[in-house]
Amino acid sequence: MWDERYAESDYAYGTAPNDFLREQAGRIPAGPVLCLAEGEGRNAVWLAEQGYAVTAVDQSAVGLAKARRLAAERGVRIETLRSDLAHYQIMPDAWSGIVSIFAHVPPELRRLVHRQVVAGLRPGGVLILEAYTPEQLRFGTGGPPEAALNMALEALHQELAGLDFEIGREIVREVVEGRYHTGEGHVVQIVARRHGDSPRASSVASRTRAA
Repeated sequence: MWDERYAESDYAYGTAPNDFLREQAGRIPAGPVLCLAEGEGRNAVWLAEQGYAVTAVDQSAVGLAKARRLAAERGVRIETLRSDLAHYQIMPDAWSGIVSIFAHVPPELRRLVHRQVVAGLRPGGVLILEAYTPEQLRFGTGGPPEAALNMALEALHQELAGLDFEIGREIVREVVEGRYHTGEGHVVQIVARRHGDSPRASSVASRTRAA
């Protein structure tokens, strides 16, 4: 499915970064950032433009080829790794930031990945996540057609136990990301930090927290 979608001449979800990531990326401490299910690279390339060392993981070789092309066009470099999340092991204590934008997988795999996310962040490291909720099925403007593949805030609090939530909310917002995410959608948004702090992260500690 994903190779076919990414084989289209344009970028399925556009080339601009996700709005929530763009708003919150300054919370990520300096250091390496891992982008999960990154597809054609729009978020990874933008983070590289901000100075982060970025690794993009995705199961689609076609998508990752377009990610590398986008990076070259923007004059930055990203690492790409082809792997299904079911087979990818997130290295413990390795990442200043982990980014999960509309990375919808079956619940059992999602719980496994999220346990690895918690362990994979360095102390003070930050997870930025946006996903559609089960309520998104009423909107029909993108995302998986099955409620179980979407994410609810209450479950994410459990799956990401060990992180401090700086933002945790479910909202309705306008999502405009290429052909496949366009229109009003019901999303969950999370910024969560592993216990501990870092010099760069402390500069944003005074920002308003949402729960």
